[in-house]
Amino acid sequence: MASIEKRTISLPVEQASYIDALVASGGYASVSEVVRAGLRALQERDAVVERWLKAEVLPVYDAMQAEPGRALSGEQVADRLRTHHERRQKKASSDA
Repeated sequence: MASIEKRTISLPVEQASYIDALVASGGYASVSEVVRAGLRALQERDAVVERWLKAEVLPVYDAMQAEPGRALSGEQVADRLRTHHERRQKKASSDA
């Protein structure tokens, strides 16, 4: 087992009660287990965001840096969104 470091934390009453309820329900054996599960979930979420940034955001950023003329103005984006929304509304109305 990995070495353990003890920490002291302060929580709002609602969060402390939630942890206590999870332990009392038998879902977790201890408060430490709940906190470790929460930290694992945060690590997983951060890893997903990091992968998304690297796979999808960074390539678009690089492309825009290489060719800034590809950018749309805020007004162009709003117009496209408005048109898209109107088409979806019409389709939903005709499907009903």
